[in-house]
Amino acid sequence: MGEIERRLSSSQIIILGFAAVILVGSLFLMFPASTQDGQGASFADALFTATSAVCVTGLVVQDTATYWTVFGQSVILVLIQVGGMGVVTVALAVFAASGKKISLKERSTMQEAISAHKVGGIVKLTGFIIKMVFFMELLGALAMAPAFCREFGLGEGIWLGVFHSISAFCNAGFDLMGSKGHYSSLTYFAGDPAINLAIMALIVAGGIGFLTWDDIKTNRHRFRKYQMQSKVVLAVTAFLILAPALYFFFFEFSREPLARRVWYSLFQSVTPRTAGFNTADLNGFSETGLAVVILLMLVGGSPGSTAGGMKTTTFAVLFSTMVSVFRRREHTHFFGRRIAGDVVQNAVAILAMYLILFLGGGFIISRIEGLALLDCLFETASAVATVGLTLGVTPKLGLASRGILVLLMYIGRVGGLTLIFAASGSKKGNTARLPQEKMTVG
Repeated sequence: MGEIERRLSSSQIIILGFAAVILVGSLFLMFPASTQDGQGASFADALFTATSAVCVTGLVVQDTATYWTVFGQSVILVLIQVGGMGVVTVALAVFAASGKKISLKERSTMQEAISAHKVGGIVKLTGFIIKMVFFMELLGALAMAPAFCREFGLGEGIWLGVFHSISAFCNAGFDLMGSKGHYSSLTYFAGDPAINLAIMALIVAGGIGFLTWDDIKTNRHRFRKYQMQSKVVLAVTAFLILAPALYFFFFEFSREPLARRVWYSLFQSVTPRTAGFNTADLNGFSETGLAVVILLMLVGGSPGSTAGGMKTTTFAVLFSTMVSVFRRREHTHFFGRRIAGDVVQNAVAILAMYLILFLGGGFIISRIEGLALLDCLFETASAVATVGLTLGVTPKLGLASRGILVLLMYIGRVGGLTLIFAASGSKKGNTARLPQEKMTVG
């Protein structure tokens, strides 16, 4: 990558890489061939859509199925794939395939991009990621294609299977169901077991992270040999699926027939972290139900995954730290292992950052647009956690509010800490210690 690459930190390469792909994608979406009316999208609509696709969010200002042509949808799909796998991962895979030697700097950038613990074996891990992504997406497409083909015909059914499989595994939430109703997502297939199971499986598979999958591949059923992070990811993921599903089952969908009630509850528990599909009308939820969805969106997926949000590990560290304080323990720990102090500090900083962005964005949009605060907070949580669920507010927003959502989606995908580290460069903080003094909190 030359002299420029050597001057940039890994964090700066990551954020510039995402920005470059977003801009290129925006230009393609402005081509006349991208839209049904043959006029091309406006720069504002193209930028919003490209950002949403690369940041695997799923918020849209134009219905994907009815506004974009097959060419435009293909551009969106490529952006989703690149964004889900990660710009750096895709670039490294291309370099490796071309026979180019991967430098230590490029390996280090890849390590940061997928949150790996070490540089060693990073090229081999990249190969595993590429194979796994396409294998899972192929399985998903094959599983959903029969249902889509029955409804839409062979050619379109195959295309829909491929599109929704990639969108689901990359936790993007883009759908092509607009022909059944604009912005209807998967509500038409709410009772279809094949579609429900395939989408949920793909969301979870993409959301638990490539490092966890590598651990599963290596140790298989020997759970005790898994790395601590993998154990935490799997345990928290299971809890965050089952607990909300029980709430939805007993409170939000209590009037539905039993079979549909089960599918509704499970799907709406899985999709907020952070896929953006929905099979039920979210506007029918109670305020408590919407609050539960917001919390799930903010937690998000796991490190090194296609999902956004604060991450399951951040949630786990914060919760364990709280328990340690209550029990007057000096350290946070999981599965017989102590957590380093800097990890706890990072978790607290990430939580504060997400809360500021989520609340600040919601307050500003609510004031600008004159909309209900809860509705605006739902949209900003969906944007900063790169989810894509919506209460129908986003397409109605003005340019300023859409700009806020674009910024939130971008920060949510590249990571707040990555942006801060990129802005601060490689400067090290002052190692001198100031005098210590006690202060009471709580």
